[in-house]
Amino acid sequence: MLGQDQPNLTNGSPVTDAERPRLPLIEICVEGIDGLLAAQAAGADRVELCASLVEGGITPSFGTVRAALELATIPFHVIVRPRGGDFLYSDAEYSSMLADVGALSELGVAGVVVGSLNADGTIDEKRMGELVQAAGPLNVTCHRAFDMTRDPAEALETLIRCGVGRVLTSGQRDTALEGVALLADLVRQAGKRIIILGCGGLDPRNIAEVRERTGLTEMHFAALKDVPSAMRYRNPRVGMGGTDLDREYRNTVTDAAQVATTIAAAKA
Repeated sequence: MLGQDQPNLTNGSPVTDAERPRLPLIEICVEGIDGLLAAQAAGADRVELCASLVEGGITPSFGTVRAALELATIPFHVIVRPRGGDFLYSDAEYSSMLADVGALSELGVAGVVVGSLNADGTIDEKRMGELVQAAGPLNVTCHRAFDMTRDPAEALETLIRCGVGRVLTSGQRDTALEGVALLADLVRQAGKRIIILGCGGLDPRNIAEVRERTGLTEMHFAALKDVPSAMRYRNPRVGMGGTDLDREYRNTVTDAAQVATTIAAAKA
C-alpha cells in the first residue's frame, strides 16, 4: 500500500535529486481504476481518485479504493464529496464525510481531498479543521470549493490555520489562463505554508505558459475523451439519468496519450 505522498526514503536510503520528480509535480484527476492505471502508465506523479467526474467528482466506492491500493505504483488522493452541487453540507452529509475520511485513513491512502463552505462564501473553518484532524497523517487538499469563496486571500489564510496541505484552484475562473493573475498572487501569498495546486483547462498548448506566469510547483488536470460503449445490444428507449439517451453507450475515459503529451509540455 502507498502511504505518504512524497516519501523521503527509498529502500532505507535518502532520495537523491535524480530520483525526485521534476517540477512541476503533475496530478491527474481520474474516474475509477482504469483512469488511475492510464494516468500512472502515462507518467503522472500523483492521482486524484474520483467517481462521477460528470458531476465534478464524488467519493469513489471503497472497493475501488482497495483495488487502487493493490494496483497503484504512484500516490493517490481520494476525493471525499458526498454529492455534486454546492459545498454547503447538511449535518448528515458532513457526518458521512468525517466517517469516510477516518476510514480512508485506516486504509492507508496517501491523502484526501475535501472542502466545506459556509453559506456566506467563507471556508467552514470548524468543519475543515475537524476533517484535517480526522485525516491524521494523511495529506489533505482543499478542492475547488475554494474557487467558490468570496475572498480568496482570506480563504487561503483560513485553510492554513486549519492545517490543510494544499489547495486546488483555477484562480476562481473557468480556466487557469483566465485565472493566471490570481494564481500568481496565491503562490506568493502561500509561500512555503501551503501548496497551490493549479488547475483549469490545462493542456499541451497552455500548461507551460501557466507555469511560467504563476510559479506553480504542482499542477492538476483531467485528460478525458469519450469512447463508444462495447455493448452490441442497445435499447434506445431507456436512459438511466438525464435526457441524453446516447450517454448510456458512451464512456468517458482518461486519455493516456494526452496525459503524456501534457506532462512533457509542463516539464520541458
